[in-house]
Amino acid sequence: MQPSFVQSLGSNFLGNAPKWYKMVIVAFLILNPCLMFALGATVAGWALIAEFIFALAMALKCYPLPAGGLLAFEAVIIGLTSPETVYHEALKNFEVILLLIFMVAGIYFMKDFLQFTFTRILVRVQSKILISLLFCLAGAFLSAFLDALTVTAVMIAVGYSFYNVYHRFASGKSMQCDHDLCCDKVVVEKNREDLKEFRGFLRNLMMHGAVGTALGGVCTLVGEPQNLLIASEMGWHFADFFLRMVPVTMPVLAVGLLTCVAVEQFHLFGYGSTLPGNIRSHLLETAIEMEENQGQKGKTKLVVQALTGVWLIAALAFHLAAVGIVGLSVIIILTSMNGIVEEHQLGKAFEEALPFTALLVVFFSIVAVIHDQGLFHPIIEFVLSLKGQTQLVAYYIANGLLSAISDNVFVATVYISETKLHFINLLGTLPGIGISGQALMAKLTDPHLLRADVVAGMPQATATKIIDIMHNFDKLAVAINTGTNIPSVATPNGQAAFLFLLTSALAPVIRLSYGRMVVLALPYTITMSITGLLAVNYLL
Repeated sequence: MQPSFVQSLGSNFLGNAPKWYKMVIVAFLILNPCLMFALGATVAGWALIAEFIFALAMALKCYPLPAGGLLAFEAVIIGLTSPETVYHEALKNFEVILLLIFMVAGIYFMKDFLQFTFTRILVRVQSKILISLLFCLAGAFLSAFLDALTVTAVMIAVGYSFYNVYHRFASGKSMQCDHDLCCDKVVVEKNREDLKEFRGFLRNLMMHGAVGTALGGVCTLVGEPQNLLIASEMGWHFADFFLRMVPVTMPVLAVGLLTCVAVEQFHLFGYGSTLPGNIRSHLLETAIEMEENQGQKGKTKLVVQALTGVWLIAALAFHLAAVGIVGLSVIIILTSMNGIVEEHQLGKAFEEALPFTALLVVFFSIVAVIHDQGLFHPIIEFVLSLKGQTQLVAYYIANGLLSAISDNVFVATVYISETKLHFINLLGTLPGIGISGQALMAKLTDPHLLRADVVAGMPQATATKIIDIMHNFDKLAVAINTGTNIPSVATPNGQAAFLFLLTSALAPVIRLSYGRMVVLALPYTITMSITGLLAVNYLL
């Protein structure tokens, strides 16, 4: 019997998401207008935030864009915000949108070189502790300059490729025939223990690498999307951002690497699996064969990609152009020099970035609601009423807890914009500034102006007060950035790279579940979060 129109509509709505999830989203969509007209915009606004965080937390059930987008769309319809405000928020953060579109796509064309790097580490280094440390370090360094999702994607590709090679070998299958990598029924008995150990080995490496992307991602303005958002609000260039984060990021990096060594050395939290010798030999032979098959043309491509990586780092370090424009230059160089000239070849590079770019604009829609309804004003005012280091610690903890259960980009967007609004109002109350608080803040966060020059013509007491206010704002921005980046490694919800790994084709074959990922991340969560907290309290 053919399903009715209503049945088909219900089946199509949010696709393969669980039925209970669909019903919850529908309930939200019905509830919001009722709350709006019965209890007012403030209650409806807070309900919307809770619902949106729920959509982010349930990312494994349904990518947040469809459900979250419906909630944001409804918020505009019922008057919680306006299309103009949403557009203004997106326009204000246009540099972040450019970063996601062009930088992520640009790094896509460097995948061969990145894959070559991780492959060399995997098959050439024999010490498990050293391999783990190198994966973590490589993930950190690359994510500081490249896109963390792309770096994670490369690690996944390397792990999946070698797992595929060995699972077929252990099952007596060729590379050409159909084969289910999740099923061990055809694996030869004597190879089963080695295969189990190999799975554990790959789980360990993937987690070390994913944590590495968080360690490096917090350090620079291109490491995570929210970093650039914070930097643009503060008027910081690449070097400014890096240096301001150093008091927190460098201790956290050191402790993160020590944690990597400790969990491997003492076989803690599911770490310590080794690569059996016969598997190493087989993978090494495969890697050597792959390198030989590349030929001179393939080697030339690797050289071009490596040199383009040097250009990328230099362009970012010296701020030769906006980050998105630098990413576009990478696309142009790599496609022209490596012969990628067909439209469908270029299109693949943008597939990874555009879904999250669309989700980011939905984030801005929710932020527009928060601004228009003043939802966070009481919270921000309370936290800012705290004094000294207690204020910084409160910011770090609040951002960390929210980021672990929702999404760190969303949390950072809300906190930095609301905090900046508070300081704009504070500047506006100062005597003798001659302009509005908004105009003064625009000058103080202009990357082309020195703050000392901006306040040069003002009364001495006012100028000193302004510099003190901005110094406090700087420290709060650091607390927001580190708070959203470091404790968020606790769950796949907080870190996009973790979620990407968990939803990849590699996760089921190496038996990496949500719960197992949380356990594997736990030692890093504890040591890195506490180190970040202490650094924020004592070193900022």
